[in-house]
Amino acid sequence: MVDFKTFARQQVPAFETYLTEQLAQIEEPTLQKAMTYSVMAGGKRLRPLLVFAVLASAGRPINQMAYRVAGALELIHSYSLIHDDLPAMDNDDLRRGQPTNHKVFGEAQAILAGDGLLTLAFEWLTTTDLTTDQQSRTVRLLAQAAGPSGMVAGQIEDIEGQTKTLSLVQLKQVHQLKTGRLIECAVGLGAILADLSDEQMASLQLFAQNYGLAFQIQDDILDVTSTTEAMGKAVHKDADEHKNTFPGLLGLAGAKDALDETYQAAQTALTDLSGLDKALLNSFLNYFNE
Repeated sequence: MVDFKTFARQQVPAFETYLTEQLAQIEEPTLQKAMTYSVMAGGKRLRPLLVFAVLASAGRPINQMAYRVAGALELIHSYSLIHDDLPAMDNDDLRRGQPTNHKVFGEAQAILAGDGLLTLAFEWLTTTDLTTDQQSRTVRLLAQAAGPSGMVAGQIEDIEGQTKTLSLVQLKQVHQLKTGRLIECAVGLGAILADLSDEQMASLQLFAQNYGLAFQIQDDILDVTSTTEAMGKAVHKDADEHKNTFPGLLGLAGAKDALDETYQAAQTALTDLSGLDKALLNSFLNYFNE
């Protein structure tokens, strides 16, 4: 059985080669460097890997078209990180152990690099060999996940929540929008490419909804327990800036209990998924046991 780590080692190098080749086609030199800097700055490639894992679980090939669709999602994720790091937002100097985009290229160039990635993502989705129906569904799914009913809404709620204490329900909603929607989108894109049923899509998205929330709870915990060297970004900022977090609301032990509960919910969603080889997707949950 191929597990998450093995699967990542198999898939990420070729995918990153594809990203590098495609980004090299951007003609404006400063923009090309700034956009490429953030996209190719490392990271787990978790969202593209979820796209690929759904395809593999359905016995479908992971080909250039899959790279293009998953690449569009990764462009959106990268743009969101560039903008999230800006002084007007989280004001971070480090991302993945490297200076953030605006620290290297300047704030104006970083904003434009993010804008470029956001729009290029949809160009990639509309220049594939997908059917017209598949193309329409992928564009709509990504737009909904990234836009004012998804990630951007979560970012707004996160900013506005900094001036008040959120309830657990409100905190979960912020992170399901801000972090979870792109993870849900990843399995949804895989499901569209694999021509899965609505029932299979629903089970996958329930899995991803809980996976995304667990990912954020884990990130909140690591901000308390980890180091800048291990995380590749500043830690302990959440408490210093009085942000709403799971450890802040529930205590560290309570946050760990919430992580375990959310992990179990993701596992249950996979149990209810029929017609796919679930072993690979199940191995993605090992991320929370490391």
